[in-house]
Amino acid sequence: MHTFFLLEGAYLILAGIVLLVTLFVTTRPFMGKGAVKKGLGWVSLVLAVLIGAHYWVTTSRMAKVAEAFEAGKPVLCESRMLRKASQVVEIQKSREWRIENNNFVSPYYERPFFLARCIVK
Repeated sequence: MHTFFLLEGAYLILAGIVLLVTLFVTTRPFMGKGAVKKGLGWVSLVLAVLIGAHYWVTTSRMAKVAEAFEAGKPVLCESRMLRKASQVVEIQKSREWRIENNNFVSPYYERPFFLARCIVK
């Protein structure tokens, strides 16, 4: 559950804002009878499907990245540390990287990389 909130927290907040806007619009006098129930129902359904699909795609990619890493394949991770240098870090098990709590960690690199922000080369 922690991973879900870590990955989808921003989208859950945005979904809440969208639901508040939907509630505001559907309670206006020009809206038909039952608009609140229909509007909130459909918007909630669409948001739940989209957030669920995003979570499934992201966790599937994370599993593939971890599997490739354990097989010794190179993994590319986004680096936001130095904008003037390379924005991608290549990670391999043979270079003393390891996975801890869904993060790539190395004794030679000061910050970890979250598996969700990496792809297999």
